[in-house]
Amino acid sequence: MGVVGPHDLVDDVAAVCEEQPGVSTLRLDYDHESQAPAIVEAHAASVEGWLFTGIVPYMLCRDAEALTRPAAFVDYSGATLLNALVRLQHQGEDVTRLSIDTLPAADVDATFGEAGLPAGELRMHPYRPGMTSQKAIAFHRRSPAHTVITCLSSVHEALRGERHVLRLVPSVHSVRVALRQLVLTAEGQVQEDAQIALGLVEVANEEGLLREATALGGTLAAFRGGTHLLVTTRGPLHDATGGFTGLPMLARLAEQNDAVRVGFGLGRSAAEAESLARRALAKARRIGPVAAVLSLRADADIVLESVATTPAGGQSLSVIARRVGLSVPTLEKLLQARAAAGGEPLTTREIADRLAVQQRTARRMLHRLELAGLAERTGNLTSGSSGRPLTLYRLTLQHPDPGHRSGEPA
Repeated sequence: MGVVGPHDLVDDVAAVCEEQPGVSTLRLDYDHESQAPAIVEAHAASVEGWLFTGIVPYMLCRDAEALTRPAAFVDYSGATLLNALVRLQHQGEDVTRLSIDTLPAADVDATFGEAGLPAGELRMHPYRPGMTSQKAIAFHRRSPAHTVITCLSSVHEALRGERHVLRLVPSVHSVRVALRQLVLTAEGQVQEDAQIALGLVEVANEEGLLREATALGGTLAAFRGGTHLLVTTRGPLHDATGGFTGLPMLARLAEQNDAVRVGFGLGRSAAEAESLARRALAKARRIGPVAAVLSLRADADIVLESVATTPAGGQSLSVIARRVGLSVPTLEKLLQARAAAGGEPLTTREIADRLAVQQRTARRMLHRLELAGLAERTGNLTSGSSGRPLTLYRLTLQHPDPGHRSGEPA
């Protein structure tokens, strides 16, 4: 796990993480939170997950689209905030007159309610896109009579010579909660990447087929009835197909064959992968003489194009619908949801609400779009609370008509 945060917090958070059996950490500290995206991009290949010591560096990396691995942040509300209030009371500070940055207002109100404290005179500056330490400092300075609670080391350094400032630091409990959720997400990703991928290839002239199998990180064997069996795993197949969008080997083999049909199956066992590969090959036969299909669990089939990733804008919605197994009206609704969000990432819950479907249905839709290169996971909203983390997706699906404004009827 890559632990990212200010230099005085990283070691303590990493030490708590390393108490978990099987977890090792890469400790990456910064002088200012604005450095976090560059740090993450430089070390992305070295970790299986990211744990940020607070929400601000996490959101900066998410907004910079630097997160390619599962990520979480340590929550400072709840027990952490309550502990700070107790400390301030012991120091004789008025905890009903505070200026608080970064934390969600609802979480602050809930903590004060649980402590039986009035929240009417609190000043709050929750995190929002575009928030900087300079803006937080200016916010606090507008109310000099209030004691400051900040989550940012840069704000603490700027204000501590002017007034009473308490900087929140993650509690051991909050670190353990965030780590537990992150480990579950990261393990799921690793297991997914290691899924068995079996390909059934129908081709008369097998020249070059072994080379194609090697490029996919796999092995080749004769199957039956002139069909060849290609064995690999999900990770190499995902990379070679541009995120399950195009199968370049299809075009290369078609140069020497009138008919090339490929069916890939992804499964948790060889038997499951083979069954899915048979289904995929049967669908490829129905499509035409040159076709490739990837079949997944939950009856999801993706048509792989014969070239590398094709820009979504170059395909009609009907073609995209055929590739991902969703209806054109559903794609239109997703385009409208993307437009309503201003292109910002959406959680699975938000997609479910906008499409009026259950969350598991939304997750299935988004998974299909992700495999087709039309959506990407940008992280998880893991705030330390109980329950399943909400995955954030950025929809890269575009309307093929450049003059069409998403949100209007097609």
